Amino acid sequence: MTDPNAIQASELDQLPDRDPEETAEWQASLDAVAKAAGPHRAAYLMRRTLERAEGNGIALPKLLETDYVNTIPTAAEPGLPGDPAMEARITAWNRWNAAAMVTRGSKYGVGGHIATFASAAWLYETGFNHFFKGKEADGSGDQLYIQGHASPGIYARAFLDGRIDESQLDNFRRESGGNGLPSYPHPRRLPWLWEFPTVSMGLGPLSAIYQARFNRYLTARGIKDVSQSHVWAFLGDGEMDEPESTAALALASREGLDNLTFVINCNLQRLDGPVRANFKIVQELEAQFRGAGWNVVKSLWGSAWDELFQLDTTGALVRRLREVPDAQVQTYQTRDAAYIRQDFFGKDPALVEMAKLLSDDKILECFHLSRGGHEARKVYAAYKAAVEFKGAPTVILAQTVKGHTLGEGFASKNANHQMKKLTVDEFKTMRDLLELPISDAQFVDGVVPYGHPGADSPEVRYLQERRAALGGPAPARRVHPVAPLPAPAEKAFASFDKGSGSQNVATTMAFVRLIKDLVRDKETGKRWVPIVPDEARTFGMESLFPSLGIYSPKGQTYEPVDRDQLMYYKEAKNGQILNEGITEAGSMADFIAASTSYATHGEAMIPFYIFYSMFGWQRTADQMWQLGDQLGRGFLVGATAGRTTLTGEGLQHADGHSPVIAATNPAALTYDPAFAYEVATIVRDGIRRMYGEAAPGEDPNVFYYLTVYNEPLPQPAKPSGLGIDEGIVKGLYRFNTVESAGISVAAANAPRIQLLGSGTAIHWVLKAQRMLAEEWGVAADVWSATSFTELRRDALEADAALLRGEERVPYVRQVLHGAEGPVLAVSDYMRQVPDQIAQWVEQDWSSLGADGFGLSDTREGARRHFGVDAESVVVAALAQLARRGEVKATAVKEAREKYGL
Repeated sequence: MTDPNAIQASELDQLPDRDPEETAEWQASLDAVAKAAGPHRAAYLMRRTLERAEGNGIALPKLLETDYVNTIPTAAEPGLPGDPAMEARITAWNRWNAAAMVTRGSKYGVGGHIATFASAAWLYETGFNHFFKGKEADGSGDQLYIQGHASPGIYARAFLDGRIDESQLDNFRRESGGNGLPSYPHPRRLPWLWEFPTVSMGLGPLSAIYQARFNRYLTARGIKDVSQSHVWAFLGDGEMDEPESTAALALASREGLDNLTFVINCNLQRLDGPVRANFKIVQELEAQFRGAGWNVVKSLWGSAWDELFQLDTTGALVRRLREVPDAQVQTYQTRDAAYIRQDFFGKDPALVEMAKLLSDDKILECFHLSRGGHEARKVYAAYKAAVEFKGAPTVILAQTVKGHTLGEGFASKNANHQMKKLTVDEFKTMRDLLELPISDAQFVDGVVPYGHPGADSPEVRYLQERRAALGGPAPARRVHPVAPLPAPAEKAFASFDKGSGSQNVATTMAFVRLIKDLVRDKETGKRWVPIVPDEARTFGMESLFPSLGIYSPKGQTYEPVDRDQLMYYKEAKNGQILNEGITEAGSMADFIAASTSYATHGEAMIPFYIFYSMFGWQRTADQMWQLGDQLGRGFLVGATAGRTTLTGEGLQHADGHSPVIAATNPAALTYDPAFAYEVATIVRDGIRRMYGEAAPGEDPNVFYYLTVYNEPLPQPAKPSGLGIDEGIVKGLYRFNTVESAGISVAAANAPRIQLLGSGTAIHWVLKAQRMLAEEWGVAADVWSATSFTELRRDALEADAALLRGEERVPYVRQVLHGAEGPVLAVSDYMRQVPDQIAQWVEQDWSSLGADGFGLSDTREGARRHFGVDAESVVVAALAQLARRGEVKATAVKEAREKYGL
């Protein structure tokens, strides 16, 4: 049998050893240490040697995990500036009011979270007093991604600062009255305070990375120098299990985003219990971040532990801390000193001797209270190390106790995330612990009072002075008054009005041509941010590579293989295109950062993100809600759209439902344009609404979703007549009549039908129009339905107006009023899309759509399978007319047999 040691030696022999004798001496030394002093000493020496090698720049694999101790030793901690005692009083008030707010609200049954902020209070307070730059600071100030469940503490601080009053605290999670506070950070609901929505969990860390990256992009392109802005993301250790939380760690290190700091509150608990019951989440996260290239700073133990570490002359304490699983650490939090002596110290003779030197009070202080995340000096040291570190992003792993200072009933209890209130007695205990001047008499009828030292108190003056020195209040969202962007030259849009003649052009290609013209506009061209997830060539965008360049902080350090070609792959430090690789989530995070730059940085940018429509809303709809929450503006473009247009790709690529999902988002204006001129008209109106002069009553804080297709077809000229542009934007207009199309119908009083087509379906409808006239003697008028969703929203608004006593007719009813015959709507999406407007159409209604799962086939085969091809439209139209008695019933059967349906 082969000796495994021989295999290892053989593998090592692949590396040349110029001095085998020296190598053998090093190995023998290690063996001798292990034999004489034990394996722990040998491991210690190896770790220290590797750390020295790393510090000296010697190319070795990095240590992915360090001891379970603070990264910054106590002796190396910088002094804490400011007034620590004053900051402790401010933090005490914030702790109190956060708990009081949630407890008082519990009588309404609206919930709230207390324990998260209780554990993280010093993580926020230290930043607010010493690090977080406000909007009046250099650049745009810092960007703060606040952990959602910690929002009560942020409201409490805003109350102390005078930015929120007591009535608002009492309306926490009760917003309908107009004076309430949203449960979590939400710019749409509290737009002067919150910049970034951070619930759903996992989206905050992903967005923070791309925000830091977008800051670099803005600076590199000369739009605005935001190099002094720092992005801070406050996260929970349980939240890091979300795949989005760690999806872009490599991007952050690869691009050296030292303007980014993650602060992970490691209270070792998630919603139902320990994050890693049998393991250690801090060590796991450290290895994950170090492996991704981040700088890692651990702040685990408070100053009470200093004495214990000084007594640890054998390393037994550090070893024991490494091996105790997190769930047992939580158990120590709730047990007495005798239990800790036996279970923690009793496992090692050296620790038994150490414990003899410790009082019970000392043991309880260490294991119940003293954590690195609960001491301003420890947190300050970690933050200072983070902002001074260059070349990579930093993650701070701060250990805390969930429910800290809330009493024994809360601290480290598995259920504390669901515990919404404290009793009066628990509040009085908390008051005494925090040394707050609140008397028993202030608890009127058992209601806990809010606490405030006074608007002119030393605490409030100190708080406001510190914020003034750092550039103003934080968090804060401000939309600085900026002049509307000038409209791009009309020529870029008008060029599509004449159609493509005999040339076949897909609407995807039409959109790309439009963008090529718009990015050349002298006034607004530089504002466009093209975003694509490694599919630019699929969408015909490679022509933009050499002219705009692909953004890379390193530029282009190689000669591209296609350098001799006209459309070569060009990267540049000031590149305009964000080509993200295969990550729809990352591309959406890019889009969110760019689409909200008007508020974050006072610079309006016009992002467009083009993607396979199937892999947009289906895969990243949660981020699209985040986009709407954050009041983002821009163009999402679902390319290769529809159920039947992407030949051969099949089920996984066949999008029959994205407009349905998009319709659920109130901020998304969803369009399914059929023709190039419609694309141009919609984009022009979107630029006006979002970046120019919005009409009265129009909300500019919307984003557009356009579906475009990869099916090359002749693009018609824009019809002449009044109301065409209005109809395109509102969702429906008559494209032609059988008479204007020049199609003859045998009978003078032929039965008539109205055919509504959206997107690529209009081409089948136009073919059906001719077949109905020439083969069945039926006159059909064709309507282009650019947005069933917008038609429905207009109708809903009309219904609401009627309830208020206002007379208003839905637009869809206005334009179809008097149209002769029934209505048949046809879509390349599921019938639910056109059926959105059925109840407001006064004519008889029916629809065709591509319901069910997709399949691989030709376009013709797929359309016949779903019953949406021209022949199927003809049969459906005849059936609808037959039900009305306007054609013979036998015509339907005859048509089915003729077309093989």
